[in-house]
Amino acid sequence: MIFDELTALPQFSLRQPDKEDLLESALQELTEFHKEHSPEYRRMLATHPAPPGTGLARIPFVPVNIFKQHLIRSVPESEVFKIMTSSGTTGQQVSRIVLDRETAARQSTALTKIMTHVLGPKRLPMIIVDTPNVVKDRKQFSARGAGVLGMIPYGRHHHYALDDDMALDVEGLIAYLSAHEGEQLLIFGFTFMVWKYFYQRVRDLGLDLSNAVLIHSGGWKKLLDEAVDNSEFRDSLQRDTGLSRVHNFYGMVEQVGSIFLEADDGYLRPPNYADVIIRDPHTWAPMPFGEVGVIQVLSVLPKSYPGHSILTEDLGIVHGIAGPERGWAGHRLEVIGRVPKAELRGCSDTHAEEAQLVSS
Repeated sequence: MIFDELTALPQFSLRQPDKEDLLESALQELTEFHKEHSPEYRRMLATHPAPPGTGLARIPFVPVNIFKQHLIRSVPESEVFKIMTSSGTTGQQVSRIVLDRETAARQSTALTKIMTHVLGPKRLPMIIVDTPNVVKDRKQFSARGAGVLGMIPYGRHHHYALDDDMALDVEGLIAYLSAHEGEQLLIFGFTFMVWKYFYQRVRDLGLDLSNAVLIHSGGWKKLLDEAVDNSEFRDSLQRDTGLSRVHNFYGMVEQVGSIFLEADDGYLRPPNYADVIIRDPHTWAPMPFGEVGVIQVLSVLPKSYPGHSILTEDLGIVHGIAGPERGWAGHRLEVIGRVPKAELRGCSDTHAEEAQLVSS
């Protein structure tokens, strides 16, 4: 099975031509599988011709918002293990994604392989930039709680850095850092929250976080509104806390397990079992390197629903291809924003929107 072959290898290790050969074969098989087992997907393919391009670009895609409008599955209802929902603010439709046990197991395997690439094989002492109630509050669960729960297995001795009012527990944080002095640490949080509720409060405390690895995600809209881009985010953390190992990631519930992780050059990389295409929003033809277009994501992971090739509502640029020499092979992706009129999406952006609604 190609999925097993791709996840058995160290992630971000395949040269692009070899990777594309493996992915194209597997994705074609998945297209036929979903066509056979999902009537909705079969009807979509019948009414939409194959997109322009060659190789991977010929794999049919579905628009991401289709999962907000329909519950689409490629497995019998009796095999549905879980239905995942996307983050969303009040009044927004959420995507609903069907998982069977095989796809859920693939998701778990894939995430473990990706996180091991930057964290190593051992669970690290973990600081969570959130409140303990994030995994208990049903209102927040789909947006942030699910993200926190997804990362908890990669850490140990978990410390929640914030209280219910989003205030930093300074004494608790200092005590935790003292107890784990000299150890490598994992810090996880959503991008806007890491900046606003963690960094802006620890930068003047003189804390040394040089032994930490930060994994963060969840949207940049609110930070870009404050003129904070990825370079400013990374540079500020390193300058004021010593934290230099920072990895943003790009992913979505609509394509479970396909996490594009930020490499040391500041660009995102698709793992071995996934890839990205940038499309012209007018012709849907693949865009050349360095040009802005709509992001299409591909993955051999989804089997319980036709999410193996999705046209997102995000805009991005591919800045060429990196080789495997430094451990970060693949397309160098930069996500630059949302397609105009696309709904606000992202766990930390959702929190910011909730806070604005509460205060208004």
